[in-house]
Amino acid sequence: MKITVIGSGYVGLVSGICFAKLGHNVVCIDKDEKKIASLKQSIIPIFEPNLKELLEEVRDAGRIKFSTDLKEGLDISEVVFIAVGTPQDEDGSADLSYVLAAAKEIAELSNSYKLVVTKSTVPAKTGEKIKKLIKETNPNLDFGVASNPEFLREGAAISDFMFPDRIVVGCEDEKAKAIFAEIYKSFAPEKLVFSDIVTAELIKYASNSFLATKISFINEMADLCEIVGGDIKKLSKALGLDARIGEKFLNPGPGFGGSCFPKDILAILNVAKENKVSLSLIDSVVSSNNNRKDKMLKKISAVLDNNLQNKKIALLGLAFKGNTDDIRYSPAISIAKELLKLGAKIVAHDFEAISNAKREFSGFENIEFFEDLYKTFSDADLIVIATEWNEYKEVDFSKIKTLSKCRKIVDLRNLFDSKEVKELGFEYFYIGGK
Repeated sequence: MKITVIGSGYVGLVSGICFAKLGHNVVCIDKDEKKIASLKQSIIPIFEPNLKELLEEVRDAGRIKFSTDLKEGLDISEVVFIAVGTPQDEDGSADLSYVLAAAKEIAELSNSYKLVVTKSTVPAKTGEKIKKLIKETNPNLDFGVASNPEFLREGAAISDFMFPDRIVVGCEDEKAKAIFAEIYKSFAPEKLVFSDIVTAELIKYASNSFLATKISFINEMADLCEIVGGDIKKLSKALGLDARIGEKFLNPGPGFGGSCFPKDILAILNVAKENKVSLSLIDSVVSSNNNRKDKMLKKISAVLDNNLQNKKIALLGLAFKGNTDDIRYSPAISIAKELLKLGAKIVAHDFEAISNAKREFSGFENIEFFEDLYKTFSDADLIVIATEWNEYKEVDFSKIKTLSKCRKIVDLRNLFDSKEVKELGFEYFYIGGK
């Protein structure tokens, strides 16, 4: 099929490239001329494993184009995916101005049938707003509206798209349903979950809210383990073996971050508030996660006898999770800022997020960034692991001992075996342990 994707940010770019991999002809549209010029040269503006290689493959096959001209895409496509940003407003609601602006442009520039699909994460009843806006803008246009939310994890987006647990489609008529069946014909039919549009819009928010709840739950169990003398690692393993619960998202840590969970939870709370529905459980998840950073700060401070002044801390990790350069709502960033305010000095390392972090810390003193992991350990008073990069699991502790007198590690991601690290001569403090 011929597909146009409006927005070449994370979701739009990954989706467009993967649609092309499925064999469709794709035009990716963005108003940012510099971004489009870079994409034409296969320069990816984000870090996502294997995305550049996949782009080059589908580009060489002639199945993807990049343009700033929306009409160019609309003239050749029957299906238009809206994948623009939905930033958070001050009240926690999702800002739909970019989504609605895209829908209006589609209506203004189209002269043949269009299936307008929201790929962006949007609150319930956004489809109704789009439908109303298109009718008002171009009363004679033949069109359909649908929702096809994404479930892409940063760092594993290509795998998530090509090997999905499910493909959620909210649509209103058989024509739209047939189009989606064609788009996703490469997948087993049972992978497609069809619903009405409102339900599809809610599924994305519900999924992220549930996963965030799981994270907050295991973090609070870790707190309890520390007080009563339990071991969260064994507790998490036993919980995960229960098929009703599952092992994923049961690793305790410094709280969830990124571009989705914090924003989506506040957005669904806003929808509930507007409709006078109480979501007290999700409310408590927000509070639990907000308090998490302070607990991590106290844990770090306690290891240094509650005196952070001029203490040099080697901070491993800046991204909100491993395998990405995304620092949005990153617990590592929040904790680092508080450490600096309390007088600590930070030497920070990350495999991909340093450039983004430097912009975030402009105006802060006493922080240095190193691309060489082992340079961060020199003269450090404490090592703090803040992001779960797999590469950190391979760190050479013997080499650290030759480079630094530091023998204290606070592991906020529980990457190591406590007994092994202690036998190597380090004091090791992890989440939810004795």
